[in-house]
Amino acid sequence: MITLVRTRTLRSLRDSLSEAEAATTTARAAAAQHQQSSELATDSAIRAETALEEHRAAHAQAAVDIARLQGELETLRAQSLLDTEDRQALRTLLRATRKQNARADRVYVLFRSGELHSVHATRDAAEIAAEAEGAPRDGWTSPTTCCDTSPAPASVIRWRIQPVPLGGTR
Repeated sequence: MITLVRTRTLRSLRDSLSEAEAATTTARAAAAQHQQSSELATDSAIRAETALEEHRAAHAQAAVDIARLQGELETLRAQSLLDTEDRQALRTLLRATRKQNARADRVYVLFRSGELHSVHATRDAAEIAAEAEGAPRDGWTSPTTCCDTSPAPASVIRWRIQPVPLGGTR
């Protein structure tokens, strides 16, 4: 069987074949470009998922760190309050120690008609005690003589305050 084809038809078929080959080449290039875009998109999605997982892990770790730090903050606040209380207690002890170190170097002995009546830390306290017993409010002196040169006997002096040094001999 012999087939007869006209030249015009043959040319037309060859032109169509060339156009189809060109279209196929263009389609293959477009398909390759789409394949490459698809691979880039897949790679980007994988990287995004990996980054998201890393961010979620970092967020979870940050939440754990925040909880731990809040616990430490509460502990430090409580410790700070205890330190403040301790400092206050130390100040109180320091004041008491300073008061003890600042003790008087003498006491004041109150005599009534030559006999020991009481011992006081200050002269004012001794005077107040004597006044409570009926001694006059003014004229407190420590008379040493009754006459010109001889010392007055203790029994003659109704109320007398005598300072007595403390802490060793003088």
